[in-house]
Amino acid sequence: MDGKLREPLRDLAECSLPAALEAMGERWSFLILRAAFNGLYHFEEFQSELGIARNILANRLARLVEHGILKRDALPEDRRKIEYRLTDKGMALLPTMIALRQWGERWETGVVATPVLVDARDMRPIAPIDVRAWDGRVLTKHDLLWALPENVNREHEIRAAE
Repeated sequence: MDGKLREPLRDLAECSLPAALEAMGERWSFLILRAAFNGLYHFEEFQSELGIARNILANRLARLVEHGILKRDALPEDRRKIEYRLTDKGMALLPTMIALRQWGERWETGVVATPVLVDARDMRPIAPIDVRAWDGRVLTKHDLLWALPENVNREHEIRAAE
């Protein structure tokens, strides 16, 4: 990433990172998302488990719904009871959530979080999240550079979003 070409850092409208941060917001949004990945669906569950103020929770849930990360559905048996479920877009954040958790374990707390996230097949801890090349090689910062679209070899390209 030390080549001559770099991201246009002032052009925020065209950059996906500020757009992603705008959608997720801040700490509470990540904690709500973590709770949703752990099977919480109802406002009261989020509020009770996270200890978040009701007004902040309502605001963050609305933002996550607005951005299509969660969907809000009334239960058929009681239309007053609302359920918040992860959408496909929300489920796609799982690698990001795991990467942030692993980063926090390594660099902030220095302790493996409990419970440990394991592969359901063999109950072994999952591997660290890596940046990988199209052929599976693990890449470091020194293996990466920015390229203009016309210079990208798209022979083995994986589609960015489906």
